[in-house]
Amino acid sequence: MNYDLIVIGSGPGGYVAAIRASQLGLKTAIVERESLGGICLNWGCIPTKALLKSAEVNNYFAHSDSYGIKSGGHQPDFTAIIDRSRGVAGNMSKGIDFLMRKNKIDVIMGTASLQPGKMVEVKDADGKRQTYGAKHIILATGARSRSLPSMPIDGKKIIGYREAMSLKDQPKSMIIVGSGAIGMEFAYFYNSIGTKVTVVEFMDRILPREDAEVSRAMNRSFKKDKVNIMTSAEVTAVDTKGSGVVATVKTKKGEEKLEADILLSAVGIVANTENIGLEALGIKTDRGLVLVNDYYETNVAGIYAIGDMVPGPALAHVASHEGIICVEKIAGMDVEPMDYGNIPSCTYTQPEVASVGITEEEAKEKGYELKVGKFPFSASGKATAAGKKDGFVKLIFDDKYGELLGAHLIGAGVTEMVAELVLARKLETTGHEIIKAVHPHPTMSEAIMEAAAAAYGEVVHI
Repeated sequence: MNYDLIVIGSGPGGYVAAIRASQLGLKTAIVERESLGGICLNWGCIPTKALLKSAEVNNYFAHSDSYGIKSGGHQPDFTAIIDRSRGVAGNMSKGIDFLMRKNKIDVIMGTASLQPGKMVEVKDADGKRQTYGAKHIILATGARSRSLPSMPIDGKKIIGYREAMSLKDQPKSMIIVGSGAIGMEFAYFYNSIGTKVTVVEFMDRILPREDAEVSRAMNRSFKKDKVNIMTSAEVTAVDTKGSGVVATVKTKKGEEKLEADILLSAVGIVANTENIGLEALGIKTDRGLVLVNDYYETNVAGIYAIGDMVPGPALAHVASHEGIICVEKIAGMDVEPMDYGNIPSCTYTQPEVASVGITEEEAKEKGYELKVGKFPFSASGKATAAGKKDGFVKLIFDDKYGELLGAHLIGAGVTEMVAELVLARKLETTGHEIIKAVHPHPTMSEAIMEAAAAAYGEVVHI
């Protein structure tokens, strides 16, 4: 069968690209080797948020007295929490199946590989092979957990994020290596339900890509919740011969041995680029990532790549927008390249973290004269009433033109609030315009207006 477009991979990049292509009148097929929705929907973004919600509910029970409610005790049921998460993922996957049928997209289950002449060979679960042709092919095969030589993932005692959300039994203790979003989210989840957690980070602070003040605030919050955090530390070896793991950790003070039931490797991801025919077609890669132009076309005409397998932030919302841009360009529309300087980043711990743009340190390095405003949630009426006073909103403006260079938030619900700041940057909104935009009271989002006012010496509530 011949198509206008074949998409390989049905994650948030692939399935969004396929739907947009169908909307634009392209005869479209999508190839998936496992489950519709890819890693994000089945083993990443969505099921992890279900786990984190269970942790949040558990914390509400644990602190219900502070809200004037006697809970009478509670006990997290690990198996039920995992089952709920898997059920949420299953329902979402069914939703993607519905969207494929609604948009008349052919779903081909199996493992795909590129063939010369814009052909795609698909091997199904029974080993049967079928070849399909297309005018255009989009690669959206995503990525998987990175496995380091010092701690090779075995899926049992040394695990990646996928195993971390489907364990049969709750570990009594866990070492988490890496303190990016994935590592910190699992640290929050497991600690919240009673697992003793140690986080080991190679850099000198947790969440090293975030603003330094945000990192410090998160560090205080996690230490308050009795999470053991080790920074400037490196796991050099892991012994799995016993009933659990013994990790050798190199620190500034020397070597230290850590014992735990399980070690979770959260040290990044590696693109799924093997065995899909890149070499046979001469598609260029660099350090395991497929090289593409501004519209995601590879060096081979008619073949494109998006999402975690290309350079750029490995985020679901980035992959989706890349897919839309790619397809609209294929369809002949006049489209703008992605602005990678205005991509929001979110960490769904409690407190949450969200950011967009550059940090204060980066702004100073670039030579900007700055106006920086910060508003603490301890001064927010809504945060105080909700019992969520930890955190702040920090806004960084260029002094000369009033441009919002960066926004850095930590606190309850900030992953919902950051979209206002993404839009503000897209529209080139100035600090004064944010101040004069009336925000509803009482809300957490008032802190954005107050932070802008603080930058210009006009803040009222601190």
